[in-house]
Amino acid sequence: MLLADAKKGQTIKILSIPNEIVRAQAIRFGISEGEVVTCDELIPAGPVILKKNRQEIAVGHGLAKEILVEAV
Repeated sequence: MLLADAKKGQTIKILSIPNEIVRAQAIRFGISEGEVVTCDELIPAGPVILKKNRQEIAVGHGLAKEILVEAV
């Protein structure tokens, strides 16, 4: 499934970030393949708010549609 399809409160593992530009942007946010994060908030057609440790990261909808994840 895509990150954009995650549900609020769901714990997910980042499987693949296929686009190199998107991968570089995600790494800047502290997200890389293999990371386990929690979907803290999901705004329809807006950003996905991820929680990693005590940090919250807002991932834009366009970027979230490029990241492949699985529920943990």
